[in-house]
Amino acid sequence: MGKLKLTDRQLYALIEAVKLGEEVKPSQQAKRKAFAKYKIEGWENSKLTGIFYSIQRRLGLIDEIIEELVGVSPLILDPWLRATLRVAVEVAVFRDPGEKTRQHLKGLAQFLSKQTHPYAGYYYYELLPRILEYVPVIDSEEKRLKWDYLFPEWFIARMRNLAGNEAEELLKALNETLPTSIRVNRLKVSLEDVEEYLRSKNVRFERSERVDTIIRILDPFNPEWLFNRGWAIAQEEAAAVASLVLSPEPGETVVDLAAAPGGKTAHMAELMENKGKIYAFDVDKARVKRMDEVLRRAGVEIAETITADGRKAPEMLGEGIADRVMLDAPCTSDGTIAKNPELRWRLLEKNIPKVVALQKELVESAWRLLKPGGRMLYSTCSMLPEENEEVVEWFLERHEDARLIPLNGPYDPGFLEGTMRAWPHRHRTIGFFYALIEKEP
Repeated sequence: MGKLKLTDRQLYALIEAVKLGEEVKPSQQAKRKAFAKYKIEGWENSKLTGIFYSIQRRLGLIDEIIEELVGVSPLILDPWLRATLRVAVEVAVFRDPGEKTRQHLKGLAQFLSKQTHPYAGYYYYELLPRILEYVPVIDSEEKRLKWDYLFPEWFIARMRNLAGNEAEELLKALNETLPTSIRVNRLKVSLEDVEEYLRSKNVRFERSERVDTIIRILDPFNPEWLFNRGWAIAQEEAAAVASLVLSPEPGETVVDLAAAPGGKTAHMAELMENKGKIYAFDVDKARVKRMDEVLRRAGVEIAETITADGRKAPEMLGEGIADRVMLDAPCTSDGTIAKNPELRWRLLEKNIPKVVALQKELVESAWRLLKPGGRMLYSTCSMLPEENEEVVEWFLERHEDARLIPLNGPYDPGFLEGTMRAWPHRHRTIGFFYALIEKEP
């Protein structure tokens, strides 16, 4: 690989894209807008796009370096200065810039002075030599893994604790892009019809070995046509397993306590053959609107969506009314990092207790809704024991009439006997946890 060559204009485009990426979501939109302004096209576009996404993936690490050099969090700096420092660190520390590129990095001081204030330009100019000479001190296994796999150190320590000698494999899996995964909706179409459609488009795909209605698309392909017709729904294998574990039957009353965007509600309606009743709760108005659309397309006739906090469900519906309750609880979502790479730096260890408190309140509501003899599924897309096994143990200690129904696959046993876990590195899906609990008659 030769030395990295970047012109002034390319650096300006990157800085504007990074700055705009803080205000405009998704960051892809910010990149497009900034690149259009500087007429970044063709090969130039693909080169700079790679650098832009690399900055997004490494953001937490880049900000740590800036903090080390500046002495304060970059989040309190002028936004133009912050964006310029982020680009300079990416180029100087993580890449191998040629002499001309290093000169162009110096020239950014003038660009910065014009965009914001001459003092910001002076400050950057004074700091740049230290950025160009920066060498990280990698004095622990956590630090090495952080630099290799781009995760916060606390998260790496947790994963090492959790997965032991498989930790590095797990971190690697969380950095790999998962193929697009869809679930065929048998209320509208057969599996064979969807496979036939994909073949007609010359798209390579594979059927999941664990859930026969899940198809992984192995080529770049937008399945929008299938979604619009309600033939398929975007869903990961591990998420589809949740509805199969709860296994609602035709004619039953089911409550889905944190239902949006509606994939599990639609799956349960299919398993129930559109017979019975599903109450689908979600607190977020916009997400409920999206769920209504998903359910309408899927041909679901038995679901009633309710915009409300799931903790209020027993007051709204009455106690002891449900044969089954699905609680795919709000969580840190760390099991989904392969699908949402930027999530890694938004995960904060200090937020875990707040999330756990909400999970405990929701599981108590779920229990109040359940009839004697009924079953509830407690699941999350987190891998942290505090949100999973520990919540279930806490719950079982409080309820003598609660019994764990042992799960024997399709994934691996959890750390509490009878529970189950899907692992990204072992099962090629998102991280997921399952506990099926029955209320004694």
